[in-house]
Amino acid sequence: MTASVTEKAREARAALPQLAALAAGVKKTALEAMADALEAGLAEIEEANAKDMGAGKAKGLSGAMLDRLMLDRQRLALMASNLRDIAGMEDPVGEVIKSWTAPNGMKLSQVRSPIGVIAIIYESRPNVTTETAALSIKAGNCIILRGGSEAIHSNRVLARLMAEAGARSGMPPGAIQFVEITDRAAVSELLELAGLIDLVIARGSQRLIRAVTEQSKIPVMKHYRGLCHIYVEKSADVEMAVKIITNAKANRPSTCNSVETVLVDAAVAAAVLPPLATSLASAGVEVRADEAARAIVPGWNAATEADWDTEYLDLILSLRVVSGFDEAVSHIRRYHSGLADAIVTDDRETGERFLRMVDSAATYWNASTRLTDGLPFGIGPASGINTDRVYPRGPMGLAEMTGSRYVIRGSGQVRE
Repeated sequence: MTASVTEKAREARAALPQLAALAAGVKKTALEAMADALEAGLAEIEEANAKDMGAGKAKGLSGAMLDRLMLDRQRLALMASNLRDIAGMEDPVGEVIKSWTAPNGMKLSQVRSPIGVIAIIYESRPNVTTETAALSIKAGNCIILRGGSEAIHSNRVLARLMAEAGARSGMPPGAIQFVEITDRAAVSELLELAGLIDLVIARGSQRLIRAVTEQSKIPVMKHYRGLCHIYVEKSADVEMAVKIITNAKANRPSTCNSVETVLVDAAVAAAVLPPLATSLASAGVEVRADEAARAIVPGWNAATEADWDTEYLDLILSLRVVSGFDEAVSHIRRYHSGLADAIVTDDRETGERFLRMVDSAATYWNASTRLTDGLPFGIGPASGINTDRVYPRGPMGLAEMTGSRYVIRGSGQVRE
C-alpha cells in the first residue's frame, strides 16, 4: 500500500535531526553513491522514461514538454556528473557568514544551517528530481518530491535509486521522499502540512504556481515562468546582437531562460534585422513581428497583442521595433516575468542604466539570457530559479538551499 503524503512528511521530519548533523564526509560519500546508482540503473531509467515519453506523445504533449521530459544517455550522464559535482562542493552547513563582537563582549557568528524539510512540486523535467534531492541532502535538508504525472515512471525510478544508494552510505532513511500519488489531492494534502514541512518550492506553469500559492499554508518559493526579453540598443554591435539572440532562442528553446521577445531600436533596425532574420531562419525559428519590423523583413509573420505576453518555450520569437531606451524598458516592465532580461549595447552608461532600471532576478548587459543557471554562474547545479523578490533571488545553488542562524558565545552577559 502506498504511504500517504502525511506519512511521508512525518518520515522526513523524523530523519531531519540526523541528516542536519550528518558529517560532511558521509554526505559526500552518499551523493557519490547516488551518482553511481544512476549509472548502474541506466537500463531501468531508460525503460521508465520510454513509458513516460510514449504516454506523453499519446496525450499530445507539446514538443517543448516532450523535450523537457526526455532522458537520453547524454542527459543521464550529465545528471550523474552534476551529482558528483555537488558531492565535491564545500559543505555549507556551519559555514560562518560573518562574525563580530558585541559591545557587551558577546562573540556572535551568523552561520549557514539547513532550512529543514523542503517539498518541491514540479512538472515534466526528471533532472529536477536528482538535482534538487542532491542539493537538499548536501545542505542538510530532507526533501519531498512531487513531480508531474507525465514523468511519474522516470521520477519514481530516479528517486528510489538515489534513496536506496544514500541509505546504504549512511544517509538516514526517510531523507528523500517521493510522492507517487498523481492525484491533485496529494498536492492539497502536502500544502496543509505546516509544522512538518518548512518550505515549498513550486516549479512549473503559471497555473500550477498560482494553485500552489493560493492553497499553501507553508511559505512558497516560486520558480515562475520565464518571459525573457533582449533589447538591442542603437549602439549595439550587430554581429554580437545576432549571436546573443540566436543563442538565447535556439540553444534550447524549451527552457525558461530562453528569450521570448526581442526589442530592436528603430535607429538600427535596418542594420540588425536582415542578418538576424538569416540567422534565425537557419535555426528554424518562426518570428512574429510588428509592422515596422515586417517592413524590413516582409517574410515574418504578424505579431498580435497576445504574443507580447506569451512564453512560447518553442522555436518561436516575438519581435518589436521600439523608438528608444524608454519605450524598451516600458515594454519589458509591462510584460516580463522577472526571470531574466538583457540589453545589447556598446554604450557603458546605457548598459549600466538598464541594469539599474530592469529589476529581474538576472539582468544582463551583452550576454545571453540562456546563461541564467547555476553552472554558468559558477555556483554549481541549481534546484531552480527563484523569481520572487525575496532572497534568494535567481538560481538556487547549494548556498541558497540553506538558511542562517546566530551562534553566540558569552561570558555571563544579561539584558540590563
